[in-house]
Amino acid sequence: MRMLYDQAKADPWFRRFAIFCRVTLAASFLPTGFVKIMGQRFAEGLPHNNPLGHYFDALLQTGYYYTFIGITQIVIAVLLLIPRTALLGAIMYFPLIINITVLTYATRFDGTRLITMMLLGCIYLLIWDYDRLKSLLPIKQSPAPSFERTASTGRFRLYFFGGVFTILAFIIGGTFYLYEITPGNEEAECRNQCPSSKNPKACQVFCDCIYKKGQPLDSSLATYKKAKDQRHP
Repeated sequence: MRMLYDQAKADPWFRRFAIFCRVTLAASFLPTGFVKIMGQRFAEGLPHNNPLGHYFDALLQTGYYYTFIGITQIVIAVLLLIPRTALLGAIMYFPLIINITVLTYATRFDGTRLITMMLLGCIYLLIWDYDRLKSLLPIKQSPAPSFERTASTGRFRLYFFGGVFTILAFIIGGTFYLYEITPGNEEAECRNQCPSSKNPKACQVFCDCIYKKGQPLDSSLATYKKAKDQRHP
């Protein structure tokens, strides 16, 4: 395992991928942070009755806590962009992206795929700087062995990036079948899934609960299940 890690650290492709992750993750926090600092509602296009819209509405009302989150995101983004502080940025980024990931899955947000990729990118950065990170971990330290570039590096590169594309394909394809029904990002998206649903009328009832009545997701799902059971006793 140590040899594979040393191969990755010596390979310019893995170094470029680490830079790509740093820049991408920083870019994801810069606009969201500025929105919060300006006191504007994040994701203004998301309807207020959407499950995640409820959350953003409540978060906006938290006053300087909302501003604090925005400032934190900007600081993390800057840390990620500076090579010497990139590890600190990744460490700070990790708990935030974990929270965001759980939130998007809990509310069945359509952007869950992208958020999951951001989480994986952060994990890659933490592994990339493992040599620096391990000094903070309660594990036995051992001297790093010397490494010379071998012909197997190209093969390892192929396996790694092939695995990355496989994971991305799984995330993109697999999440389509993760939930039987979702609220979508707007009412039209919610109702567009009804014609292909096994229970179109129950689906319409679910969308009415979300966007017409403003009910929480759990209540709407319970109503949806009840409508299905009535149709198929």
